[in-house]
Amino acid sequence: MNTGSVTPVGSPQGNGGGSPPGKLSGAQRKAIVAGTIGNTVEWVDWALYSIFAKIIADEFFPKGDGAVALLSTLAVFAVGFVMRPVGAAVLGAYADRRGRKKGMTLTVALMAGAGFAIAVTPSYESIGVVSPLLLLVARLVQGFSAGGEFGSSSAFLVESAARGRRAFAGSWQQVSVAGGVLIASLLGTLTTSALSDDALHSWGWRVAFVFGGLLGLVGLWLRVSVEDTESYTEAQGSGRTRTNPVKAMFVEHPAATLRVAGITVAGTLTYYIWVNYLPTYANLTTGIPLRTALLSQTLCLIVFVIALPFAGLLSDRLGRKPTMAGFAGGFVVLAWPLLHLLGDSFLSLFLVQLVGMLLILGYSANCAVIMAEQFPPEVRATGIALPYALAVAVFGGTAPYVTTWLHESGHSDLLWIYVSAAALISLVVYLTMPETKDKEFK
Repeated sequence: MNTGSVTPVGSPQGNGGGSPPGKLSGAQRKAIVAGTIGNTVEWVDWALYSIFAKIIADEFFPKGDGAVALLSTLAVFAVGFVMRPVGAAVLGAYADRRGRKKGMTLTVALMAGAGFAIAVTPSYESIGVVSPLLLLVARLVQGFSAGGEFGSSSAFLVESAARGRRAFAGSWQQVSVAGGVLIASLLGTLTTSALSDDALHSWGWRVAFVFGGLLGLVGLWLRVSVEDTESYTEAQGSGRTRTNPVKAMFVEHPAATLRVAGITVAGTLTYYIWVNYLPTYANLTTGIPLRTALLSQTLCLIVFVIALPFAGLLSDRLGRKPTMAGFAGGFVVLAWPLLHLLGDSFLSLFLVQLVGMLLILGYSANCAVIMAEQFPPEVRATGIALPYALAVAVFGGTAPYVTTWLHESGHSDLLWIYVSAAALISLVVYLTMPETKDKEFK
């Protein structure tokens, strides 16, 4: 494909939701495929860290107290989230000024490079304290990349939507995130099942990171081949781009900025507990083998990924508010019984994971589209990325650490309160926000 000429994607009518749903054009289908696959391979690297957290703790921190080493590893995980708002501000503004395509190309290159760096970093026994420091730097780069990725890819996918199908198109952003976690989970399942513990600790987990980095290069190639959206090119052509999108977001759209943060609270906390960290948590609290927990996660993720586009279609039909309220209200009611059902059998873990992931569909199918609908194109990538990243840093990045700390301090029975409180906060936001399903969209 000749990438020198621009053939924008997106509906020339602004793909507003008030008209009958339209069909995807060839350019729109190509844009969604490229955006989805590129985002999928990027999130493989991000998810591998959670899956191999216990092994990374053994490799990069001093031997001795395993709980302290694991908490240190999860602290590095959380620190990576500190960079997400920075990446959101810098890379989101870059995507608003220079285009969604350039923003997405840069984020996937950074993520793949950091994944390779983790794969080749020597252990603590080999180089001492330099080892966890290099790990920290790699995670900071990954956090920076992830901070910009959500805004760029969400804006790109929603702007590429057919008329009346914005939630469907936006749901593929989360299909790609869950797909990345699924691939990482498959890698974790294969390596933990096929290799001995010695082989897994010495080199097996590193192979998984190398594979993730190679997939990132595939994502980079796909993103280079796609063109920018009509929304961005029209804003640029009409001179509506902002020199400082971050300032414009706060000054011109303060209510929308706060709303995006509130929308994110419950979604990010439940996502990182149920989709990313529950296998490790179940292994710690119930003693269920990690390979069994990862198998449960893999099967639930397959259901989750298949169901996401259908949940997006449901949102396009019923609206953003009822589908998101169903997610948050479900966790307010079911957090206690679900977490108290968690046991050391495959069936109990599978049921807890599956019910939680089915509830999360109400958030994941909507988050990209509802955030994109809050802002005009000249600040859209920044407006999605920055308030989202701030909420994720506070509630998502700390979720594995807080969950593990509750277990280590003997308060696992309080985890449901943590989840229910976050769900209640977002439920209030969902019930009071304006419905944007039929909002005209440029």
